[in-house]
Amino acid sequence: MKKLTTNLNKKPLVIKIGGAILNQASALQALLQVISQLKDQAVVLVHGGGCVVDEMLEQSGFTTEKKNGLRITPKAQIPVISGALAGNVNKSIVAAAAKLNIPAVGLSLCDGDMVACQLADTELGAVGKPSPHSSKLLDSLVSGHFLPVIASIGALDNGELVNVNADDAAVVICQLLNAELLLLTDVNGVKDAQNQYLETLNSRQASQLIQQGVIAGGMTAKVNAALKAANQLRRSIAVASWQSPEQILRLLNGDGVGTRIQPDS
Repeated sequence: MKKLTTNLNKKPLVIKIGGAILNQASALQALLQVISQLKDQAVVLVHGGGCVVDEMLEQSGFTTEKKNGLRITPKAQIPVISGALAGNVNKSIVAAAAKLNIPAVGLSLCDGDMVACQLADTELGAVGKPSPHSSKLLDSLVSGHFLPVIASIGALDNGELVNVNADDAAVVICQLLNAELLLLTDVNGVKDAQNQYLETLNSRQASQLIQQGVIAGGMTAKVNAALKAANQLRRSIAVASWQSPEQILRLLNGDGVGTRIQPDS
């Protein structure tokens, strides 16, 4: 697997966004304004867009089902889901970046042979399990100071499109680039049983909180993805709120931000 090669001294930063931030133009603009300040920092945005997908599925006469916080994707829904994510959401982010003179490029996981996918779980339908393949395209874009904006749509070896959990998509791009990872959500980290935000979280604590139902729904998938990334990259992963994008500057300065998901020792 080829690693990122640029003149930048810092590791690239992969930021995963989704959910409510994509429904709030002002929030997305605030995030992009912070990114525009990072002149010497390579940034890659990876996005989902469940809210938009749900809307478009409903308009098309489909219903939405989930299992353990993960979307069940019947093959018949793929044209709508891929159109929503790789089309509507992706190009809206690129257009918002253009307003701030950020040279963004909209992509999906299957562009440039970046990511290979296999079916993740037959119960989830057309959902892909991603693995890193080639960073050649991203090398070129990052070296050219573009902002890659990557939708969580991949492809199987047979050419069929698959939906990929956006947290998993961010993890695989992070692996591909040996990058730092920031998972932005609508809360400022992960809470404990006393409803207090945790500064750090390891797999043992996470398992207990999941069993107790404290960590549930979409946060379960997010925490599991972050734990996977932390173990594979052998470093902590930040989970923080998109409502305070200025935290990104603190993160890059080495300050504690949100909840740090720790790798197993």
